[in-house]
Amino acid sequence: MIDIKQEDDGKKGRFVIYDSEVYAGEMTYVWAGDAKFIIDHTAVEQSFNGKGLGKMLVMEAIKFARKNNFKILPLCPYAKSVFEKNPELNDVKA
Repeated sequence: MIDIKQEDDGKKGRFVIYDSEVYAGEMTYVWAGDAKFIIDHTAVEQSFNGKGLGKMLVMEAIKFARKNNFKILPLCPYAKSVFEKNPELNDVKA
């Protein structure tokens, strides 16, 4: 079972993904103003590679952005590639 949790302290945050309650990876971000955040890092533990967990993390951030009318600046190479491959996500891209 996949579970994603969000942590945020008002300056930065992260989405953490678990597979059957085992830590599998995270995507970190920093706030750039009140309505924009920068995805600066996405990493999945090697033992969980190939399961699409990195994309799940990016999609969770997009869901969060859409729900709250935020914009995302994807500086992390992985997140940037997800945006480049999926033009339908451009509504939240800063």
